[in-house]
Amino acid sequence: MYHFCTITTADHLYKTLALYDSLCQVRPDAFLHVLCIDTLREKLPAGNIALYGPEDLQGLPSAHTIISKYSASKDKLRWSLKPVFLHYLLELKAAKVIYTDNDIYFFGDPAFLYDLLGEYDILLTPHHYPRDPARDQNWLEANFRVGLYNAGFVGFNKDAIRDLDWWAACCAYRCEKNALRGMFDDQKYLDLIPVMNEKAHIVRHKGCNVAEWNKAVISRTERNGQIYLDEKYPLVFVHFNGTTVRAIEQGEEPLLKKSLTSYLENLAKYKPAVKANDLYTLPGMVDRIKYRIWKMATDASL
Repeated sequence: MYHFCTITTADHLYKTLALYDSLCQVRPDAFLHVLCIDTLREKLPAGNIALYGPEDLQGLPSAHTIISKYSASKDKLRWSLKPVFLHYLLELKAAKVIYTDNDIYFFGDPAFLYDLLGEYDILLTPHHYPRDPARDQNWLEANFRVGLYNAGFVGFNKDAIRDLDWWAACCAYRCEKNALRGMFDDQKYLDLIPVMNEKAHIVRHKGCNVAEWNKAVISRTERNGQIYLDEKYPLVFVHFNGTTVRAIEQGEEPLLKKSLTSYLENLAKYKPAVKANDLYTLPGMVDRIKYRIWKMATDASL
């Protein structure tokens, strides 16, 4: 059995079920553990899927602090409970577990990633943000503001429980976006993981965690109906967060259009009226002004 987990709120359960379907399609022996941080009134489908609540995590390191500190913020609670939930599952359910955000969708078999946790303690996936110091320097700097690795897909085995407890303690300390303090929610802390654990592995397969933010660095091509990244890596999974869906809808990711269509068709099984533009918001005027000021300040400092 291949053990995966995710964290959701009740109103985003439809994404979680689509994630589960995608895992079943490419890996029938996958099991999905679902932590719902609020009240879930629906029943999960029968199969290799199980539901948990925050109360199941009480007693684990940092759990009480995180739950009491972030109870008013669903986002911070979800992000901060990630290492706690992984610890819980590694102690009671499996020797290896992969966490995936519920807006990820699989198109290829991820078994090779799970198997890597037999050789390594931790899996990290790089953002692959643009990094050219001669142009779009704001993206270069984003690597250091937002984090080198994406917290939406990580893997841990039992030997890394100490690292998970450290990560949970960091989240209990502060879970916030604060560039001056070098923080970005739960994510920026991951930059230290390869320094702390020599058995942390950076996933080099470019078909993993495909998203809008890496389109400038990782090329997309199509051969015989199959999407390849950097010409040689078959597509494994796409991170359909708001920016990725918006980029596809606006024609910036034409080769991922069919992938988005498949994703939407699956989402519609659980939320019939769902449309692509329900999954993202357009930047408002305030956001655009903030970005222009930030960009001008960045350019002026060069």
